Amino acid sequence: MSRRDGTLGDIPTAEDAPVFAEPWQAQAFALTLALHERGLFSWSEWADALSAEVKSPGAAADGSDYYQRWLAALERLLASKDVAARPEVDAVAAAWERAAHATPHGQPIVLENDPHFSGVR
Repeated sequence: MSRRDGTLGDIPTAEDAPVFAEPWQAQAFALTLALHERGLFSWSEWADALSAEVKSPGAAADGSDYYQRWLAALERLLASKDVAARPEVDAVAAAWERAAHATPHGQPIVLENDPHFSGVR
């Protein structure tokens, strides 16, 4: 079998494995699509941002950090559009981490579980 005849041979496909390794990867993907659909950025802007992250120093040569780079590109693009500055993103990320640590095992993680949650975000 070869790619030329339209088959993939032994190459894993989405039918063989999950498309996303972690739920957060699917969420980052969906968020990017939703923000594009709302007109926040064009596909060429997105492609440029993602390409810059994937090519940046320290990026894994094997692509194992692809979705970390995806998320970094999204964060950088949001900051460049004055939608969410780095300090805001870091503060919300820290709140979610505190909420995760405060959530009993097996329960859904909600931001209200952050011990510092003030009800305003």
